[in-house]
Amino acid sequence: MKTLIALAALVALSACAAQENAPRAQVEQRGLAIAQTNCGSCHAVGRSGDSTAPEAPPFRRLSENYRVANLEEALAEGISVGHPAMPQFEFSPEDVDALVAYLQSIQDAPAPAQ
Repeated sequence: MKTLIALAALVALSACAAQENAPRAQVEQRGLAIAQTNCGSCHAVGRSGDSTAPEAPPFRRLSENYRVANLEEALAEGISVGHPAMPQFEFSPEDVDALVAYLQSIQDAPAPAQ
């Protein structure tokens, strides 16, 4: 039994190490897949397009209202927002890292100051 537990722990640690060593583009691609699966029915999750739900901001504009890196805790602990249509989500640490990496990669550039 102890051997089985040790083996399971080793497999889990290996998965975490693989995530850390994955090329950034591969992590971002995983984040895109997570966004499409969990969020794409309401939010525009790509670099263009409109969200299907008016109250759901396009993901490429999240940095206008939030520091994207600060979303890590909310994603890990469960997002709950002010509108009832959005389900509550909780993601694994690896999924949070991938999703945040993807979100950071697609943010619109700030508008030039006038």
